[in-house]
Amino acid sequence: MKTRLKYLVILILWINSGGIFAQDGEALFKAKCSTCHKLGGDMTGPNLKGVKQKWADAGEADLLYEWVKNSKTLIDGGKSQMALAIKDYDASVMSPQVVTNADVDAILDFVDNWTPPVADEKADPTNTAEPEVVLLPNYETNLTVFYALVITAIILLIAIAMMSGAIKRFIGSDYFKERFAKMNPAETESDEDSKSGGLKNLVLVIIGTTFIANSSNALDFLQPGEAVDGQPWLLVENSDLYALVGFNVLLVGVLLYMRRLFNNFVSMVTEEKTPEEIKEDAVVTKVNKILTDAVAIEDEETILLHHEYDGIRELDNNLPPWWVWMFYGTIIFGVIYIFNYHILGTSDLQIEAYEKEVKQAEIEKEAYLKAMAMNIDETNAVQMTDAADLTAGKKLFEANCVTCHSANGEGNIGPNLTDKSWIYGYDIASIYKTIRAGSPNNKMPEHESKLNPVEIQQVASFVMSLPYAEGNAPQGDIIEEDE
Repeated sequence: MKTRLKYLVILILWINSGGIFAQDGEALFKAKCSTCHKLGGDMTGPNLKGVKQKWADAGEADLLYEWVKNSKTLIDGGKSQMALAIKDYDASVMSPQVVTNADVDAILDFVDNWTPPVADEKADPTNTAEPEVVLLPNYETNLTVFYALVITAIILLIAIAMMSGAIKRFIGSDYFKERFAKMNPAETESDEDSKSGGLKNLVLVIIGTTFIANSSNALDFLQPGEAVDGQPWLLVENSDLYALVGFNVLLVGVLLYMRRLFNNFVSMVTEEKTPEEIKEDAVVTKVNKILTDAVAIEDEETILLHHEYDGIRELDNNLPPWWVWMFYGTIIFGVIYIFNYHILGTSDLQIEAYEKEVKQAEIEKEAYLKAMAMNIDETNAVQMTDAADLTAGKKLFEANCVTCHSANGEGNIGPNLTDKSWIYGYDIASIYKTIRAGSPNNKMPEHESKLNPVEIQQVASFVMSLPYAEGNAPQGDIIEEDE
């Protein structure tokens, strides 16, 4: 019993050390960095690949965390040569980030290990089609599931705490001590106290380590001004839900184990069993016999092998039937698998299945866009003048564009959107395309992965409705003439 408890404690400690709740660098990058940085190249911010090593080579590895959390403070302090060297990359200053050192490590490790997707060798090099839209998780649904899982975890933790209290009270009661001493006269009182105390300590360790779950998942709490209308306050990734499901399963296992532990303590001091208990024990014994094919202790003499080493003799136990059945099952499965996928070709291999799913998804996507009147692109976009559409466009602009273009469109990192000078064209089609795909000089990120076609059209229409605001100097050669 002690051995089982020891291994359970080790397992829980390993999980709490980060085995399951590991940082999700990709999700953190998308939530914190993708607005100004892109993978594999420069954008509004520089390429982050190799940044961690550069700061370490300069002897400023610890200062890198300060740079990410508040770059302006580090620059003003003048203690970092790396900060002073990079401050002129862009005129704007990186906004402070609410992250931990572990978050920064997870982001930079993800960037360092990221590799660009392999291009399809059969693809036409002259094909100028736009890349596939990356659909974000349904954060609203994920948040609802997150609430349910957290409530479930709290209920399980309360149940575990109640069970541990019941075990502690039972093994500390006079009834248990008297019955235990009566049924185990060879055990001294000190031995009893030592065993019960050890068991109680192990139970407390289980409860304590269960509560100390590593909570450094990539849950992203939106800062003021970041939330889009209707977007949840907490962005829960799919990986966060998987981690919570695993944590709840662990709690269920701990609860069931403690229930069994309590029943074992009760059975230790029970002198007589009822006919129902005897019948139940017989059923359990029969099931164990079927699953393990184990020989009773009193009959082990019949399976002793003849050889002996230093007084130690070996038992010739049979393999557990469940293990043998599983082994035969894997052989049968392997034969069926080979014939199904490689000989007869009845089912598709992974690459063929993936390609079919992608094609089907494209068909469903087109049907959805048409059904929802979202089959809009720069070829058929129109300027929207309705007050409701412009209000929606303003909210989207405030959530996605003010960092680079300021609240009134006067420009900050990006150009002034209210003057008469334009770089890529002033008509609705040009503005729609720029918002959707980003700018050719890679300073402006694409927004088609964040906004649907109607929303892009609303933002473009709002931009065209902006009144003049004093700000950045005019940029570009395309001039919108006054009427």
